[in-house]
Amino acid sequence: MNIFHESSSAFTFLLFLPPNFEDMENATLEQKVISIIDQIRPYLVQDGGDIEFVELTPENVVKVRLQGACGTCPHAKMTLKNGVEQTIKHYLPEIDHVEDIVLGF
Repeated sequence: MNIFHESSSAFTFLLFLPPNFEDMENATLEQKVISIIDQIRPYLVQDGGDIEFVELTPENVVKVRLQGACGTCPHAKMTLKNGVEQTIKHYLPEIDHVEDIVLGF
């Protein structure tokens, strides 16, 4: 199952269990975050953007870099907070928040 459902030109982020997520029970928190981001990426690429995982801090803050159209889009904050962050926190509640290192939110 996919995390997202395409709806017209925007994406409605749906919270479905990512494929093989159950198989990651021995994975590190960082590996789980990267797995979720890897599933988000194709939907952002489809709209001309991208997302790069940068780091997971000791405070459980996920740092990313939105790229391409996502890095300049006026809706970047909404995509990051209401889509990427909510999806990651749904599956990994120990994550405090997600922030973009370039855009500063």
